[in-house]
Amino acid sequence: MSLPANEPEHIAISKSKGVKIDWRDGHHSEYSLAYLRDECPCASCTGAHGTEPKKTNYAAEPKELFPMFKPVLKMLDVEQVGSYAIRIAWSDGHGTGIYSFDHFRRICPCEECSAAQAETATR
Repeated sequence: MSLPANEPEHIAISKSKGVKIDWRDGHHSEYSLAYLRDECPCASCTGAHGTEPKKTNYAAEPKELFPMFKPVLKMLDVEQVGSYAIRIAWSDGHGTGIYSFDHFRRICPCEECSAAQAETATR
């Protein structure tokens, strides 16, 4: 049985920089730590079950010229969840998000995928 084209072929994880994925269909995705933390798919961050979303904004540019010090965001631990996802424990104390490979592909920040996401959002 062959795997679908949108399955990862290779995943490179750097706890201080982020995640890079080479997909079976030839696509390549790179996710910074800040972007991944902001795109956490857990119920708390997304507002599932009717709760207020607790989204972070690590990837946003600072609004002040001299922002207050913020500790550097890091991955403390990464573990495989079955054959479909990874769970990340973050240095800000968060660790309930399970990042499925479908979620990774859906949030790919490359120019091509960002343009496709923007086009879909305007429909």
